[in-house]
Amino acid sequence: MKRLLLSLLAVAILLPRAFAQNPSSAERFVGTAADLVAAEQGYWERVLLPVPAGIKLEVSGILAVPGKRLLVTTRRGEMWWVDGAYDENPQPKYTLFASGLHEPLGIIVAPPGGYYVAQREEVTRIADTDGDGRADLFETVWRTPIYGNYHEYNFGPVMGPDGNLRVTLNVAFGAPTQSPAPWRGWMMEITPDGRSRPIASGLRSPAGFTVSSQGDWFYGENQGEWVGSGHVTHLEPGDFVGHPASLAWSKLTGSTVHLDREDIPDDEVPNFEQAKKLPGMKTPAVWFPHTIMGISTSDIREDTTGGKFGPYAGQFYVGDQGQSKIMRMSLEKVKGVYQGACYSFLGGFDSGIIRLAWGDDGVLFSGGTARGWGSVGGKDFALERVRWKGKAPFDLQEVRAQPDGFVLTFTEPVDPVTAADPASYSVSGFTYKHHSLYGSPIINQLGCPVMKVVVAPDGRSVRLGAACLREGYIHEVKARGVRSAAGQAPLLHSAAYYTLNRFPDGDRIIPEVNTAELCVAVVPAAASAPSAKHPTLMPKSWVGDEDQTLVVGTVPGLKYDTSLLTVRAGARVRLVFKNSDDMLHNLVITKPGRGDAVGQAAMELGLDGLAKSYVPESDDVLYHTALLQPGASEPIFFVAPKEPGDYEILCTFPGHYQIMRAILRVE
Repeated sequence: MKRLLLSLLAVAILLPRAFAQNPSSAERFVGTAADLVAAEQGYWERVLLPVPAGIKLEVSGILAVPGKRLLVTTRRGEMWWVDGAYDENPQPKYTLFASGLHEPLGIIVAPPGGYYVAQREEVTRIADTDGDGRADLFETVWRTPIYGNYHEYNFGPVMGPDGNLRVTLNVAFGAPTQSPAPWRGWMMEITPDGRSRPIASGLRSPAGFTVSSQGDWFYGENQGEWVGSGHVTHLEPGDFVGHPASLAWSKLTGSTVHLDREDIPDDEVPNFEQAKKLPGMKTPAVWFPHTIMGISTSDIREDTTGGKFGPYAGQFYVGDQGQSKIMRMSLEKVKGVYQGACYSFLGGFDSGIIRLAWGDDGVLFSGGTARGWGSVGGKDFALERVRWKGKAPFDLQEVRAQPDGFVLTFTEPVDPVTAADPASYSVSGFTYKHHSLYGSPIINQLGCPVMKVVVAPDGRSVRLGAACLREGYIHEVKARGVRSAAGQAPLLHSAAYYTLNRFPDGDRIIPEVNTAELCVAVVPAAASAPSAKHPTLMPKSWVGDEDQTLVVGTVPGLKYDTSLLTVRAGARVRLVFKNSDDMLHNLVITKPGRGDAVGQAAMELGLDGLAKSYVPESDDVLYHTALLQPGASEPIFFVAPKEPGDYEILCTFPGHYQIMRAILRVE
């Protein structure tokens, strides 16, 4: 997920964080800002469960079982019983149940007895048949070949209403072929006797998926090649969701998808435009804008607690590995198609979230791992518990589509004056490219002027009439100016990102308008060009005569391949930055002690950050490269400062600066 989740998120599956954007500091990737984390935890209590020294609990699966016990799988191949996780001041006891598994990534109860676990190359039933507390039965239920690529994950299993299991198979990464074995990039269904059938294709890194209380299947995707940003998509038999590697197997017996790899053009048009030309291509129900809402989508859990976890019953919680947080998602079905919105919910977790699981009494458990990619949380692993404290915040509860705008529902009545003011709101639309490059910049961004506001008599909802809305686009809906009727409090989270797949029918509150007169680009198109601080051309006076050449590369885990570079004061320097990682990076040189300030400023560039390579206009920035795609390189030429000292080097892609650092020592 940053490197995408499994890439367990962080960068490859859950992982990729590629192109992005960010709006306010309350919605972005500031690790979630400390003041917002504190505010969120005023309503939801997050407790870190201690883990004894010597146990590497890199959680990959969580199952709550009767007796207030947890059974946890780890990516290192172990299964642990956890007792005491519900205690007021927990000091859990950990008991090893099984070991020697191959990166298990999920666990559920097996009706025949024991537990179904998804290992890389199979689904296994594991049980303790002699009652001694250790697993002694390891029965293969279904097998799938692997070729040894680190990205060949097997997620699940999840049991459907019919008793059949489903798994999702990651594609390989950085390999000559990304689907080296049958059904890589597919959702597969498995019967209890081990027979299987393919359901849907085009998946890249489907770390989290679920079946809803209505019997519909949804899966979460991570940014990467052919995936502009993370999203959640409704999957039905025969769907193709965009990544063409899986189509290598579309002609096999039993395939439900009838597209060929050659049918998928690499022409950079949005997914919804491709879907108009490709029968069976399914577009996302909800996009999670990259770095604004997360960078490595992981697990998905529907709130079936009936209000025990807060005011969002019936919605979904979606984890993120890279940003170590949980987001929220609401869905509605319009003209037979799912669509909806995502919202910030709770940040500040200690590691990158991989799995979410409901426990007793509306308790939510989260398990995470950095898995070598790193995460905002900073710890290598964590098992945490979240409880609602019983009081709801003043928050944006849900956004629903209208023929000419949106209805915003709040958790408590709004102040009628601020809520009725169009200036309290802003709406803009944008989307992403569907292409073979890793991630996508925001494209086709337009402002959507709010023309009319109608406040409901009970003050619990507001209807916005807005121009320039477009089917297929993501719409950022903000209500920063709205205050509560009681106390004039601001919203805990003031933004939602609504994916408008279909306009609903119904009455309008604003007439049709000439959008050509109103719709304007929010951010002018800009390319990263050479400049005084981005000096990609060697000065003519240097030709063949630079003093020093430095080469900086990358290594996995959000790191440069060196931590210290040394140059002479006033030297003419040629620095070559080679991005050999699997996500976007830049290299920015700042004045001594100013790296954090520059990194924070980069986070606040907003939706136009990508056009500036996430380099803020600051006197603290001395020199920088462009934001480079994986595999790209770029030289810059500069004269080293005359003042000796330790100048800071950092990647200013949102969030990376906290980890990806080095020093340019001027002597």
